Amino acid sequence: MSLDPAIAARLKRNADGLIAAVAQARGTGEVLMIAWMNDDALARTLATREATYFSRSRNEQWIKGATSGHTQYVHSVRLDCDGDTVLLEVDQVGAACHTGARTCFDDDVLLEATD
Repeated sequence: MSLDPAIAARLKRNADGLIAAVAQARGTGEVLMIAWMNDDALARTLATREATYFSRSRNEQWIKGATSGHTQYVHSVRLDCDGDTVLLEVDQVGAACHTGARTCFDDDVLLEATD
């Protein structure tokens, strides 16, 4: 699969050729995780609706849930105004975080409202 040239032209990639990808729960808007995508991962996500990311540590593509069963079905993909981040609206099955937490933002609260 290759990325549509019109989409590719709008992307502003980092030095490694990647863009940030934010996965958000459909319906609640809860931020589940942040990952990276290269052009191939974005193209595969757009074609299959299976959230596909790029692992910087393994230097390879990975389909969310391929080994864990904790999948993300993609309902929409939006490109931000700068062209360097995509927002995926997903149905999350199981945990989004590799630690087993529902989101990658469940454990370390650095500041919280004191109302």
